[in-house]
Amino acid sequence: MPTVAIIGPYRFFFYASDGQEPPHVHVERESANAKFWLNPVELARNQGFSAVEIRKIQRIVVEHREDFHAKWNQFFPR
Repeated sequence: MPTVAIIGPYRFFFYASDGQEPPHVHVERESANAKFWLNPVELARNQGFSAVEIRKIQRIVVEHREDFHAKWNQFFPR
């Protein structure tokens, strides 16, 4: 599970088995977790984050999308 960024209380990461899916990033804080597609940035699932926090995280994903996508391509070369 490579961590691609820690921003504030959030850890952004991929699972090693994610390579067969479209580019996305997982995020967790304590026991809450979510998954965001990167193209376009869109919430795929949420477990435990409030709507307000999801909007905040989505802004972070949008801001760092290019970096997350580059790290995805490094980890899952095609």
